[in-house]
Amino acid sequence: MSLEQQIQEAIKEAMKAHDTVAMNATRAIKGEILLFKTSEGGAKEVTDGDILKMIQKLVKQRKEAAEQYVAANRQELADNELAEAAVMEKYLPKQLSPEEVRVKIQEIIAQVGAASIKDMGKVMGVANKALAGLSDGRTISAIVKELLA
Repeated sequence: MSLEQQIQEAIKEAMKAHDTVAMNATRAIKGEILLFKTSEGGAKEVTDGDILKMIQKLVKQRKEAAEQYVAANRQELADNELAEAAVMEKYLPKQLSPEEVRVKIQEIIAQVGAASIKDMGKVMGVANKALAGLSDGRTISAIVKELLA
């Protein structure tokens, strides 16, 4: 069963269970998929990789919104955003720990032959492809900067 089909089934289950958080989260994913399919001419096929990127983007948006709500002293709204993010994260592969990311990036630096911060672009290009879906870009970037400095 493709990821798109799993999400469609999750929407149905959330509706039957009257779980508004899960329903809103899965509907947001479905909305992103529909936007992707209909953008620029439409009739595009969506791969599971495309859907994982969309989900990562949505999770990041939810977490950033939650931070802003906490800063504005609106904890109930932050809790809702974080609950939706948690539902979305169920569809993502297990995220690597920062230590595991560090090991992978050290391998990439050796492979690319990077020596200084000037080589960050080369390392980031390879690292983002190698760690796609396994870690967020902010973590990857911070570790690359630390290792090349």
